[in-house]
Amino acid sequence: MKGVVFTEFMEMVEDHFSLRMVDEIIEEAAVPSGGAYTAVGTYPHEEMVALVTALSRRSGMPLPDLLYAFGRHLFGRFARLYPRFVEGQTDTLRFLAGIEDIIHAEVLKLYPDAQLPRFDVEHQDEHRLVLVYRSPRHMPELALGLIEGCIDHFGQSVTVRSNPVDNGDQRSVRFELLRHA
Repeated sequence: MKGVVFTEFMEMVEDHFSLRMVDEIIEEAAVPSGGAYTAVGTYPHEEMVALVTALSRRSGMPLPDLLYAFGRHLFGRFARLYPRFVEGQTDTLRFLAGIEDIIHAEVLKLYPDAQLPRFDVEHQDEHRLVLVYRSPRHMPELALGLIEGCIDHFGQSVTVRSNPVDNGDQRSVRFELLRHA
């Protein structure tokens, strides 16, 4: 998992809880990195799981709720850190439909070792987008938070429904986005 995800998680914890909470979850999680993350580094996703789990225990917030909140936070941060990806974009559905071909393609140019989730377009028209999320790390709540952060960013009226997909070895989630007139 790319370090920027870890640095942004730590920032969210500090902003919404405290710097002390950051120190406490690093200590409780006992992550091999010691919590010393750089935005360009690469770290095992198990460290993120350990940190979010520690935050859940310390804050009393359910793990899915924390991942969702982090996803919403992360989209806003990505839009500020990497404005070229959202500049000139005005449509939530069109933007999200281009994640693989535009955003992830560019990320892989910068970070060839990045292990990104997949968002495959199953259906797309003017009012409806169906994305299938696939990731061996299986963090659909984080993906949902990113999607809803995107909806907020573009200020459009879009409803999201999600359903698990059984496709053998890899757990997936189908996100259906419906634009309201």
